[in-house]
Amino acid sequence: MQTPAFVGTEVCAACHAKQFADWQGSHHDLAMQQVNQHTVLGDFDDSEFKHFGVTSTFFRRDGKYWVRTDNADGELEDFEVRYVYGVTPLQQYLVEFPDGRLQVLATTWDARPRDAGGQRWFHIYDDELITHTDQLHWTRREQNWNYMCAECHSTKLEKNYSGSTDSFDTTWAEINVACEACHGPGSQHIELAESGALDSGTGFGVDLDDAGRAVWQMNVATGMAERSELPTSPLVQPEACGRCHARRGVITADYQFGRPLTDTHLPSLLDEGLYYPDGQIREEVYVYASFLQSRMYRAGVTCTDCHDPHTAGLKTTGKVSNVCATCHLPTKFASSDHHRHSQNDVECVDCHMPSTNYMVVDPRRDHSFRVPRPILTINTGSPNACTKCHSDEDARWAANAVDAWYGRQADKTAHFAEAIHAGRSGSLGANTQLIGVINDDDNSGIVRATALTLLVAPFADAVAAVIRRDLSNRDPLVRLAALRALEGVLPEYRAQWAAPQLGDPIRAVRLQAARTLSPARATLRQRDQEQFKKAELEYINAQLAIAERPESHMNLGNVYAERGEAAKAEESYLLALQMEPHAIGARVNLADLYRRRQRDGDAERMLGDGIALDDQSAVLHHTLGLVLVRAEKPEAALAELARAADLGTDNSRYVHVYAVALNSLGEPHKAIEVLEKARETFPADYDISWALATMYRDVGRTTDARAAAKRLSSQFPDDQNVRSLLESL
Repeated sequence: MQTPAFVGTEVCAACHAKQFADWQGSHHDLAMQQVNQHTVLGDFDDSEFKHFGVTSTFFRRDGKYWVRTDNADGELEDFEVRYVYGVTPLQQYLVEFPDGRLQVLATTWDARPRDAGGQRWFHIYDDELITHTDQLHWTRREQNWNYMCAECHSTKLEKNYSGSTDSFDTTWAEINVACEACHGPGSQHIELAESGALDSGTGFGVDLDDAGRAVWQMNVATGMAERSELPTSPLVQPEACGRCHARRGVITADYQFGRPLTDTHLPSLLDEGLYYPDGQIREEVYVYASFLQSRMYRAGVTCTDCHDPHTAGLKTTGKVSNVCATCHLPTKFASSDHHRHSQNDVECVDCHMPSTNYMVVDPRRDHSFRVPRPILTINTGSPNACTKCHSDEDARWAANAVDAWYGRQADKTAHFAEAIHAGRSGSLGANTQLIGVINDDDNSGIVRATALTLLVAPFADAVAAVIRRDLSNRDPLVRLAALRALEGVLPEYRAQWAAPQLGDPIRAVRLQAARTLSPARATLRQRDQEQFKKAELEYINAQLAIAERPESHMNLGNVYAERGEAAKAEESYLLALQMEPHAIGARVNLADLYRRRQRDGDAERMLGDGIALDDQSAVLHHTLGLVLVRAEKPEAALAELARAADLGTDNSRYVHVYAVALNSLGEPHKAIEVLEKARETFPADYDISWALATMYRDVGRTTDARAAAKRLSSQFPDDQNVRSLLESL
């Protein structure tokens, strides 16, 4: 059978007129368009916009649309606008460069009505000074359409990046998000339809029907609809929609319709900076990971239960709450007894799907459908829907109100946020709390996976057992996270436990297995070596799929360094730094490679160059300090390590190494003072507590040493080194 081919929307429309009509004018239809008088919404009548001293002028010339704005050197230049991006509530504009790059202008059109504050130009980084040297400047890598945006705004997008010329020849089958962006190539479907053989199959590589024979039936007793048949396999629509509605990275240039998202992309977990401890959206993360957290997802709710797949709007009209009412009886849930507000004062989404503004004017709703818990604001810093509306009140006021309405326990039942917060902050007993979350099947897979990544070594036997167990969890996100957690396990155990995942059916898991096992490759059994080579090759190909990015070459450098191929590793690191001189990870890893090759002078120079670019980088100062220690320059080394500890106040390693350096250079009492303060900040850190106990011992403070060792033993009861230390005291 021939490889399925894309046929185009017009062919689909011939038989699917209603779906085509619904799709026209949708956000998918208007995701990207060529510039013309019908598509451009912004004011190009010689209008000006000023932002931090830069005046951008939008004008027309010879029937084309232009902008005069700051270029990559900070000078004003005229650029032709080639494409419009999106339609509402904002519209962005793309400029094409000779090397095939399309860059997204930071100055953006507010497409909302004037009475809503729209019909104006604004800067996407509204209150930030973004100069031409900033990585977020519109001419630079982070605003590159070919990598950052293109896959999700066009159909059958092929980047066609050339590493040899550092250029793109990007193509698409259709400029917008058309039928085959979701359904896959349609040629075989057309053949079956024309031959009257559709009863033998659709001809598509993906079946987006998540319902099958199941229907939603209202349970009058609970007021909630229940699915007549629970799904027997993971829902397909969230995986398909997640390709674009997820915070994720690409791991193959060959997208496969119908496969789980983790087979072609690497979705973010509920990582710090992206999500609050309770899983609420923080950064611009789209929908996928939020929805995976929800009880609705686990009950079998899928995307098109609420959203029309072709208009991309809600399936009901009128109030937003009308779509909720299709599964939640209004007599029960739209009553004041439930929401405690006056009728018509609130919509369901105000409490259960609070919104956050991104791109200045674009409100996005949290799709985890959570119950507001103000107590979590007090305990973890996560926001709550109550004080979003009642901004003149605080979380304690909201928590008291919830207690008064629903009883004191209503807002205080166990929630994974407490454990996630403990893990992120390095609290005592965090591993115990995290294991509780991991072992609770009522938590979604993405929550349990996040908890796994927060476990801190050295692991107690019970913790190691949980990690090993979840290497074979049915959820690929959990398997992937367990592999990451294994990096805290001794290489010989890592090699034994993780080897089976080299043949995992999901690509993201295989890639993580290769990454986890790469430093331990020498301990792999002979029978696992061949599988490792295959997975490692897949990992290399995953990096080459994003070869226009400096992190791709840093990752390749890591692989080559672990292979012992120093010349290729150096070449990859240098290419990453050529692409982005601020690529700190590549600079640090290259310096480490130089150290291992006895090229400490090159390492010192490389790190000095990086500090000249960014004097606020704790990791660069820390790494330079270690290089200077080896170069027997103690005073200079100590100064760099001290600087790293001052800058990296959230990193326990920096302060630990600084204290060890102080001790080794004859200042044990100052080292102890540093460690005592550090233990208050990092009470669960093994290295800090161990160093403090041994330094107490070495200066003759035996009572303090014994107390510190007992405390360490209570935290790490399975650690033989701690037991031996305690016995010696």
